[in-house]
Amino acid sequence: MVNSASKTTGQDFRQAFAGRRVLVTGNTGFKGAWLTIWLERLGAEVIGYALAPPTSPALFSTAEVERCVVTQHTADVRDRAEIARVIADSAPDVIFHLAAQAIVLTGYQLPAETFDVNVMGTVSLLEAVRSLGRPCSVVVVTSDKCYANREQVWGYREIDAMGGDDPYSASKGATELVVAAYRQSSFAPEGLSDHRVQLATVRAGNVIGGGDWAAARIVADLARFLAAGEPIPIRSPHAVRPWQHVLQPLSGYLTLAARMLQEPSARWCSAWNFGPLADGAVTVREIAEIFIESWGRGSWIDCSDSSKPHEVHLLRLSIEKALTELAWRPRWSVRGAVQRTAQWYKRYYSDPTSAAAACLDDISAFNETE
Repeated sequence: MVNSASKTTGQDFRQAFAGRRVLVTGNTGFKGAWLTIWLERLGAEVIGYALAPPTSPALFSTAEVERCVVTQHTADVRDRAEIARVIADSAPDVIFHLAAQAIVLTGYQLPAETFDVNVMGTVSLLEAVRSLGRPCSVVVVTSDKCYANREQVWGYREIDAMGGDDPYSASKGATELVVAAYRQSSFAPEGLSDHRVQLATVRAGNVIGGGDWAAARIVADLARFLAAGEPIPIRSPHAVRPWQHVLQPLSGYLTLAARMLQEPSARWCSAWNFGPLADGAVTVREIAEIFIESWGRGSWIDCSDSSKPHEVHLLRLSIEKALTELAWRPRWSVRGAVQRTAQWYKRYYSDPTSAAAACLDDISAFNETE
């Protein structure tokens, strides 16, 4: 398809979202908190729906993200009656669905809960949208791990097969299949003028940025151990991932939703990858070394253990579709993303009250980057 879309700027985002009612599920999580802060800055009326923050500290708490919402609902996305009530009462123009069990290793420990939250939680949300009976743009956030991973050197495309060798990855592949089924049965793109619901999925992974304190996340570990002056244990130093700052895929999600709001069309109702350019796929070791360099001191140790649960070694995404059809482009290099992240944590550990200002500064810097 020939691209007819122009590049979306920060001002375009404001025009698209100012005054819009936007529901963000999972907004107490790392990525959801960043998205909530950004949407509020764009003038959106944000409704939050999530469980209590999953970590302590948590970005939602340290950056006082609850100040960014008009209403915060503390509830489980699997509560079908409650999510239906909130969606009916709030009548959102846009829904960003991020509520999920988001940790690979937790998936091994709690496989049934991982499938239940990620798959049936999405079913609960889509059932509520099906009952809404009004225009709504829905962006379901899954993961780059939704693909059947063959450890191939080229990037996975949106048309590649779903899969997953561990509960978390498989739950994300299954979520994609659930959304595809609803898109064909209840929200068929060719019937958009009748049901007026645009439904898409977005796939990204290995996001970094300030305020992530989840267990078994490399950047969270880097910041914790460096702040404590201890060597950083790294369990998979040679694993390759498509690293990117959290604002990068979020800018993709916002671009897609903005298109849905301003140019409703069946062309947006599909799956989309958002990742870095080819040079963003680097090893965990390289990420650690850039972070330590940016921090100014520290060291890491190899804690590889073949007896631990399997994690994918090589994973890359093709972003040609987003580049071509959405005119979206990555802005920060992997080095720039790591440096920004290290600076955020150094600022926070020097002054824990700086979290909100640090997030806003990063958003401003990102918007100014061409």
